Order: sequence, then C-alpha cells, then structure tokens
Amino acid sequence: MKTAVISGGAGGLGQALSAALQERGWRVVLLDLKVDGVQDTATQMAIACDLTDPEQLARAVNDTLAHCDSIDLVVYNAGITQICGFDQSDDASHRKVFEINYFAAVSMARAFLPALRQSRGAHLAISSVAGFAPLYHRTAYAASKHALEGFFKSLRSEERPHGVRVHIAAPSFVATNPGRAERQPDGTARPGSASDGMDEMTPEAAARVILQGLDRGRPVIPVGRVARLAWWLNRLVPRLYQRLMERNIGGA
Repeated sequence: MKTAVISGGAGGLGQALSAALQERGWRVVLLDLKVDGVQDTATQMAIACDLTDPEQLARAVNDTLAHCDSIDLVVYNAGITQICGFDQSDDASHRKVFEINYFAAVSMARAFLPALRQSRGAHLAISSVAGFAPLYHRTAYAASKHALEGFFKSLRSEERPHGVRVHIAAPSFVATNPGRAERQPDGTARPGSASDGMDEMTPEAAARVILQGLDRGRPVIPVGRVARLAWWLNRLVPRLYQRLMERNIGGA
C-alpha cells in the first residue's frame, strides 16, 4: 500500500486530498498543529505536530517511518496567510509567515528525502497564484510562496537522477475556512478565509484537479479557472495582469 504524508492534513484541502487518496487505495499520514476530531483508521493516521519546532517534527517523522513501509508522496500543504498592507505589518509577522509557509516545508522535505528516494516517490508543494504573481495586501504571503516555488523548482533538478518527481500545485481561491479566519492582530489568518476571493473552489474540487495533475505528471498544476488565466496572463502580459488584479482585489 502506498503512503502519502500531508502537512496541514486536518484542514479543508488536506482533508480533501486525504479522502481522495484513500479512495484510490492509499494510506495517509496527516500532520497538523491540532488533529482533534481526526480519527485514526486502517488507512489514516493523524499526528499532532508544530512543524516549526524541530524536535516535534523529528518525532513526527520517526513515528511516520516506524509505521509505514514506504513514503511515496509528501504533500506540503500547511500554511497561513497574512492580509494587510505592508505598512501595517512588521518584521515579526513577516518571519512568522515564512517559518510556516517556507521553512517548515523545507525542513519536512529534508526529513523525508531519503524515504522518497528509496520509493522513487514525489514531492507535492501546495503553492498559490501568489507563488508566481503579485497579490494585493499579501506581501509576506506572496514572498513565502515565491520562495516555496523557487525551492521546489530547483529541487526538481537535483532529485530527477534519483527518480523522484517534484510537483507544484497553484490554486487560486479555495474556500477551506470560510468564516473561520481566526485573524490575528498582525494580519495573519487561516488560509482559505479571505473575504476578497474570486471564483472560489471547494476543497474537494481542488483536490480532484491536483490529483489529476499528478496522474498526468505535470510539474506545475494551476488549480481553478482563475489560476489558469492568471498563469498565462502574468506570463504574457504581466502589466495587464497587475492592473486587473489591483482592480479586482485591491478594490475589494
């Protein structure tokens, strides 16, 4: 039985990916800060873990490896957003976004690198439209997702000789936490809770698109109509993309 490890596995998209993979006959290991209400079954194991804490991450990785014969897919889904103007943010909040969105994923990738090489498996980074294009009131978030994409795109070349694939999924707006932003004074909030989203997708619909992209071996998987349009428009006419983004998001 193949095994996937999903960070942020107790959240909306993590749960949707977990359910879809289990339907395909996979076992899943879900890592999240809180796993209350997530039941362990024959094909699902939940581990509470603060991914930014090296000791907790090491324990979670060891527990995962002890219970699984192989690790065939690691999904880097954990993350937070920050919705505010740069002039309203500070260095501490900017670093907080990077610690969760970027550095935790890098540490997790390093920890599972030998297991993925052994299985000739795959890394799957959940990025965002903000990973390849600008996004209003998301300076720290966009920067962290740009960094995430740069890391995994570079890792792709290093891991190809080992038979390991690297995929990046770039959703636009996935409604994973509507009405549950739990927004903090520094502007950080749960992902998928923005009130200025456009053409939002359900987590289940996003999970289907992501797994279809994996099946087809796509290195970059735009998720949703807005993501596909943004990908092409930002590549071909970046100034027009920025103007449209500012008109639709900046005025929200």
